[in-house]
Amino acid sequence: MPYLNIVEVESALGSLSTAYPGLTELLVLPEPSVEGRTSHALRIGAPAPFPKDCVIMIGGVHAREWGSCEILVHLAADLLEAYQGGTGLGYGGTAFTADQVRGLLQRLDVVVFPLVNPDGRLYSQTVDPMWRKNRNPAYAGGGSDPACIGVDLNRNYDFLFDFATAFAPTATPQVSADPCDPQVYEGPRAFSEPETRNVRWLLDRFPRTGWLVDVHSYSEDMLYNWGDDENQSVDPAMNFRNPAYDGTRGLPGDVAYAEYIAKTDADTAVLLAERFCQGVGGVRGLTYKPITGFHLYPTSGTSDDYVFSRHFTDPAQGKVLGFTVEWGTSFHPPWAEMEKIILDVDAGLVEFCLATA
Repeated sequence: MPYLNIVEVESALGSLSTAYPGLTELLVLPEPSVEGRTSHALRIGAPAPFPKDCVIMIGGVHAREWGSCEILVHLAADLLEAYQGGTGLGYGGTAFTADQVRGLLQRLDVVVFPLVNPDGRLYSQTVDPMWRKNRNPAYAGGGSDPACIGVDLNRNYDFLFDFATAFAPTATPQVSADPCDPQVYEGPRAFSEPETRNVRWLLDRFPRTGWLVDVHSYSEDMLYNWGDDENQSVDPAMNFRNPAYDGTRGLPGDVAYAEYIAKTDADTAVLLAERFCQGVGGVRGLTYKPITGFHLYPTSGTSDDYVFSRHFTDPAQGKVLGFTVEWGTSFHPPWAEMEKIILDVDAGLVEFCLATA
């Protein structure tokens, strides 16, 4: 089986919804992509007489990271088949019992949105394999220059979007305000893109969401909050909303700034990231690293930091811990290797979901 094209990803979600009507809800995302494509997500969960917590998993954000869609489609299929059949799940050396699968879907709703960026994936699979962004031509020359098309969707969320003000002059956040940057153009404003607005809609649609996992490649890491600076749990006033710290963020090892996270949240994030890595490691012995996003490289406007920031900026919003999987060691592994990576990461994601209890 080769990598799925964009039609096959959407078809897979529809097929799972049809095959498991009592356990799924097919969600039509409200905004078409820039090129007019409608996207879908799939809610998986057993009926329950009480409100359930939710974990949202998204993939296919960066167009060239082909395997992220397959990871989430296979995870959905595995959970549904095991629950309905009353069986466990086995991923190499990592196994889950039937009781664990049943308990997971009775306690949690799992929402998978495998293909956030359909236009970009199509372009990557048919024209330029290394294409990363979406395909919006609106911001520099109306598409007259092929290099000036697209926004990096994982820089388009509303978290420290004005990075030039927020970060220290000598910091090097991986983001750009240049519409012709080939990789990390953030867009003209937060949520300028329909694809990121669709993710925000899912968060609002499921207000009991407690966790978001964004599936990317590559580096064999499990990232957790924060991505703009190192963490600290001592001074709540030292935080991304405080303009007194503008111009100081993003430098490793300094004393001028570190991003506030309550110790209980920090401990929980580390625990969940470690449990994911343990699940991965049990499959065939790979060592994924649990690290903050900042320790990969400093960023702004990312999905994981945005979802966690929501409850700081609006206390009416529920607290959502944000995570980013960085699977594998290349963007397009040979399919035989990608099949193994799918088992690795899906084992980690099941372990992650069980650990949320």
